[in-house]
Amino acid sequence: MKKTILIGLAVLATAGGGVALALDNSAQDRPAATATAQRQATFAIENMTCATCPITVKKAMEGVAGVSAVTVDFAAKTARVTYDPRRANAAAIAAASTNAGYTARAIQN
Repeated sequence: MKKTILIGLAVLATAGGGVALALDNSAQDRPAATATAQRQATFAIENMTCATCPITVKKAMEGVAGVSAVTVDFAAKTARVTYDPRRANAAAIAAASTNAGYTARAIQN
């Protein structure tokens, strides 16, 4: 069944190049929409005193629904967070770190 569908799509793509082009355009639009939906924020993190502190901060921030990436810089005492603004916000992310014992304050959005 799958083979028949693939052959049919190949014939359509060969016979009517516009169909294949339309399918390609819709696939190209999706990643751009996803990329624009993400936001990044930088947080100043207090109370980090040892090498394991960034691990705790990272886990706390990653626990917020909508957060897709967290990078903690121990030397600079900052965290860079990528998140979906429809599901999370800077205040909720900062609160997660603060609740874990590391006060966080958004310094750049």
